[in-house]
Amino acid sequence: MRSVFMRYPEGRAKAVTFSYDDGVVQDKRLAEIFNKYSMKATFNHNTSFNAFSKEEAYEYFLSKGHEIAVHGARHRANGNLRAIEGIRDVLDCRLELEKKHGQIIRGMAYPDTGIRSMGNFGNYEMIKAYLTELDIAYARTLGNDNNSFRLPDDFHAWMPSAHHNNPRIMEYIDEFLNLDISTKTYHAMRIPRLLYIWGHSYEFDRDNNWDRIESICEKLGNNEELWFATNIEIYDYVQAYKSLRYSADGHMIYNPTLITVWLDVDGKLYSVKSGETIHID
Repeated sequence: MRSVFMRYPEGRAKAVTFSYDDGVVQDKRLAEIFNKYSMKATFNHNTSFNAFSKEEAYEYFLSKGHEIAVHGARHRANGNLRAIEGIRDVLDCRLELEKKHGQIIRGMAYPDTGIRSMGNFGNYEMIKAYLTELDIAYARTLGNDNNSFRLPDDFHAWMPSAHHNNPRIMEYIDEFLNLDISTKTYHAMRIPRLLYIWGHSYEFDRDNNWDRIESICEKLGNNEELWFATNIEIYDYVQAYKSLRYSADGHMIYNPTLITVWLDVDGKLYSVKSGETIHID
């Protein structure tokens, strides 16, 4: 039986992403730091008090390859809203962001306590159902910093690795960088890994610790073994991998998507281009 594992673009086994909330003015400085180290981030914007004009958002974020995502029209916790209120808060935000930026917005970070706290008899299944109907591909939650570095089983409850102020963040990064995902490791250890860091850029002003994010980026940046991607790029890549079609004996693989997909088959790297069928030795 073959051992097949997803690999990120160019055969990489590890990816890094960042997610920062609210659309505050400090995002400009943060984006410049990410650009300096050739990193990608998702910036989650509220539409009720967003700090950026269309021109500024393009200059600082979109033209540099960063993502803008939904963070609620009124920044209200989805877990405390009736379905009709949650739908309106998400949809109003998405409609305004798409109109403003002229592109399709498919990602989201839950505002406030999100799905961590349920009030008014709300439940996650209800929230996930209306987000799916609203074509929200993923939604980032929070509250369980960890060093598993695993991709989510459920992209509407996407748990990040850690907040940038987590006292163990540098330890987590070292552990992530030192992970051995080679064919010599245990089979279960050869899955692709993701380091996902989140926060609010205004916290760097509040805590007077801009040097912290500089140190994080310096430790991770310009590393050819890592894929730096936005949240939506990671989601889309995973969906492309899941869309691959295999022959019954596993010797042929067809890629029906528009994305080139990489995979490790018994320790050998393969890439499958859009519309291509490859034959495995």
